Amino acid sequence: MFESAELGHEVDKATWKKEQPILREDLLTAQFELLEKKAFPVVILIAGVDGAGKGETVNVLNAWMDPRLIESHALEAPSDEDQRHPPLWRFWRVLPPRGQIGILFGSWYTMPILDRVLRDVDGPKLDQAIDRINRFERMLVDEGVLLLKFWFHLSKKAQKKRLKKLEKDPKTRWRVTKQDWERFEHYDEFVDVCAHVLRRTNQGHAPWIVVEGRDERYRHLTVGKTILGALRRRLDLPEEAIAAPGVLPPAPVSDRNVIATLDLSMRLSEKDYERRLEKLQGRLNALSRDERFGRAGVVAVFEGNDAAGKGGAIRRVTAALDARHYRVHRIAAPSDEEQDHPYLWRFWRRVPPLGHFAIFDRSWYGRVLVERIEGFAAERDWNRGYGEINDFEAELSEHGLIVVKFWLAISREEQERRFQARQQTGYKRFKLTEEDWRNREQWDDYVRAVSDMVDRTSTEITPWCLVEAEDKLWARIRVLETLCERIEERLESL
Repeated sequence: MFESAELGHEVDKATWKKEQPILREDLLTAQFELLEKKAFPVVILIAGVDGAGKGETVNVLNAWMDPRLIESHALEAPSDEDQRHPPLWRFWRVLPPRGQIGILFGSWYTMPILDRVLRDVDGPKLDQAIDRINRFERMLVDEGVLLLKFWFHLSKKAQKKRLKKLEKDPKTRWRVTKQDWERFEHYDEFVDVCAHVLRRTNQGHAPWIVVEGRDERYRHLTVGKTILGALRRRLDLPEEAIAAPGVLPPAPVSDRNVIATLDLSMRLSEKDYERRLEKLQGRLNALSRDERFGRAGVVAVFEGNDAAGKGGAIRRVTAALDARHYRVHRIAAPSDEEQDHPYLWRFWRRVPPLGHFAIFDRSWYGRVLVERIEGFAAERDWNRGYGEINDFEAELSEHGLIVVKFWLAISREEQERRFQARQQTGYKRFKLTEEDWRNREQWDDYVRAVSDMVDRTSTEITPWCLVEAEDKLWARIRVLETLCERIEERLESL
């Protein structure tokens, strides 16, 4: 993949002086049009061999455009805090909002490549990382991100010459480190691994642009023109032409579904409930203090019909935990800032570190439930949401987090009884809104959406627990039992 980047490309001074001012003006114009329209975010990956001019090129881009609207992030080795979260967590946190540009030195490619070359991670693990990257980038593009990936290349001879030149000059000596020379000793291995990675991730929606780094004028013009061309094409593109719809879930041909077949007659006496509650809360508390739990963690998702008892079940869980080690996230409509980022951004920011609990009262499943039914998300967006959610939860699970998902189900008649009770109880009246009553009119639509959700996201990694919640006491015990069992199962494997 690097043959064309070893041909000795050069740009003469006359061409540079002629083209550089025009390019600067056009880039600045496109940047402010991007800001004004807030149509999409731009993510620019800067990768490649050491000494190929990556930092110099980014400095030039900041000089040519308005640096206040560009955020550059150096993301090499993960910090201790990064290592307590799934690998993609730190990249989600720096994604730019719509209308702005983010430049990433180092990216989701850095550690898989370094691990393969320097730490002898086997090929299948590298390919697993590549598959994860491809799905991640596909999701970013589907969410509207303009993703530009630049690989700066030098031949082995040119890299050695470049490093020696930088090291000789007192003004640039600081830029060459011991690590640079150590990596140079592995140049051939790096090139082989990088060629494999680039080939596997050179997708039509996110292609690699390989840039020869020997001549700075050539390098700067190539990168600048590529960014300008991509911005202009995207800014001039009609919104409806950006993405195509996918294949929708099949329409039901019978009344049987995972919700309709639940046995809502399950009941528990008050005496039995109190006895089992105390025992289960003690069991959960002990599990949370187990020394092995520091290498795990819990993401508990609570979804269900309105008034199904999510809040009551959550309170019984948190009553067993140390308040320093859990957070409850009540998910409502996204803020303006959250709407300016890819859909899962606000949930990635709430992912807990290892050893902690994150409890979600409503969650990312809003995309395939309320957003689907109310038309807040386009058909193509909620339809691809199933696969993106599965990838997200797999990332959490692979890192060691235990993802436990509860759907609390009640009948339509029981929901109305609870609504009436809330309306007549002063301290519960705030929990009932006009929207709750309106949602009842779409009961059948929700049943179908929930059934599709379970069918497409109840995986072997993160299965759904469907809780018969007609009786609140039964539901709370079922939640605690399931949570304890899932934690015990994971701890036994550590």
